[in-house]
Amino acid sequence: MAKINLLPWREELRKQQLREFAVVMGFVVFVAIVLSFTLKAMREEAVEDQRSRNAFIEQQIAEMDEDIKAIEELQKRRDELIERMNVIQGLQGNRPTIVHVFEQFVTSLPDGVYYSSIAQKGEGYEVAGYAESNNRIANMMRSLEASEWFKNPQLRKVVAEGDRFAFSLTLDLERPPVAGADAGEAGKGGGEKPKNEKKK
Repeated sequence: MAKINLLPWREELRKQQLREFAVVMGFVVFVAIVLSFTLKAMREEAVEDQRSRNAFIEQQIAEMDEDIKAIEELQKRRDELIERMNVIQGLQGNRPTIVHVFEQFVTSLPDGVYYSSIAQKGEGYEVAGYAESNNRIANMMRSLEASEWFKNPQLRKVVAEGDRFAFSLTLDLERPPVAGADAGEAGKGGGEKPKNEKKK
């Protein structure tokens, strides 16, 4: 006689499938949550690493900026020192010239004339003063023109002020050739023997 299963097997099968589906879904959700937290942790770690790199780069940039500022300050001080040295060298080089110039001003000054101001303008001078007469001013102009340290004296103004005349003039500086320069060049050939010298 055949056996007949009267139990609701379809209902049991459906319940079993639901249980398996729930287990699979639970596992999928668990894996998804784990992956989500893992990715989040990795992303946060990457962001933190990038922040650390950025902080390090910013620190290096700040240090380089300080170094650049220090270099610029040193360069500025160096330029100032070079400028001062050039001024000092210029003053030392012009010291003999100034002595000769003022000596020429004094020696070319005739009686009855005196200077009230002497100002250097580039490679020339502006001179102002007073004289007892126009003739004395003319004599002074001739003396200045005859000097080896001056050239192109130009009388700018002559104004009578009571018993004296106020004048102003300009003149250019002319540096005379250095004494002994020609002699030094001539001395270069001093070692040559005369052609008529007899060989021993």
